[in-house]
Amino acid sequence: MPLSSRHLLGLQGVPKEDIQLILDTATTFREVLERPVKKVPTLQGKTIVNLFYENSTRTRISFELAQKRLSADTVNFSISTSSVSKGETFKDTIRNIEAMKVDMVVVRHAAAGTPLYLTKLCDANIINAGDGIHEHPTQALLDIYSIHEKLGRLAGLKVCIVGDVAHSRVALSNIFGLKTMGAEVSVCGPSTMIPRQIEELGVKVYYNIDEAIQANDVLNVLRIQLERKAREYFPSLREYSNYFGITEERLEKNGKDILILHPGPINRGVEISSGVADGNRQIILQQVTNGVAVRMAVLYLLGTMN
Repeated sequence: MPLSSRHLLGLQGVPKEDIQLILDTATTFREVLERPVKKVPTLQGKTIVNLFYENSTRTRISFELAQKRLSADTVNFSISTSSVSKGETFKDTIRNIEAMKVDMVVVRHAAAGTPLYLTKLCDANIINAGDGIHEHPTQALLDIYSIHEKLGRLAGLKVCIVGDVAHSRVALSNIFGLKTMGAEVSVCGPSTMIPRQIEELGVKVYYNIDEAIQANDVLNVLRIQLERKAREYFPSLREYSNYFGITEERLEKNGKDILILHPGPINRGVEISSGVADGNRQIILQQVTNGVAVRMAVLYLLGTMN
């Protein structure tokens, strides 16, 4: 069965069947990535534009690799070398890109709702690569895939999202996706970084990291987003690390063999210690590898719908 939508704008309201289809398809492409020739002709003839209005390393490279592994033609949009620097509006930029007959657009933008706005401007398939502090669906999908790959299940697992939840698009997509797949989701962080009424999404809130570690099977540790002025929400980086940082000592004190995820980039010594980031409890690099497979799956499923 095909996906229920021709766009991937977020995971809110996405049915379980769609998520499962993406995960199953990603498993197939994960095997492709282990082959000597890591390329299939699935999207040959398709043109995909990577429209990134915000800086990105992992997501942008991951999407570009996924597109090339599927034999699609890839065009990377750079603000600094585009007509945006000359005053061209976002609407005119999109209409010009559509006039070049592209098939798909992967977009990252600081304004929440931009991917949805794009669906009203052009006929291409739209994939949200992060819109403001709204959602980042493919990051959540690769997190979900990585958890399932490591632990063999999702239903009934207790997953805690730790850190700067208020500024995180990753957190929101993870909450929607994990709950849809049957996991029990909670969040933990300073009260200034936990959105008001987040319990209405069906998540539990912890303000003590030791309690969160003891109660959960998985920690998804978020980056402190310094570029979004996150430091204004706690006294100092040292204090944040003392109260909420994930360290080997803290994990050992709580006697819990817990799985550690981190979407990257890591602020070592702040939200996570180097010992944990490089230790045997984490699957951070596996997340990066799985990100290519998951994005191949999304591109394939959307690109073959038309």
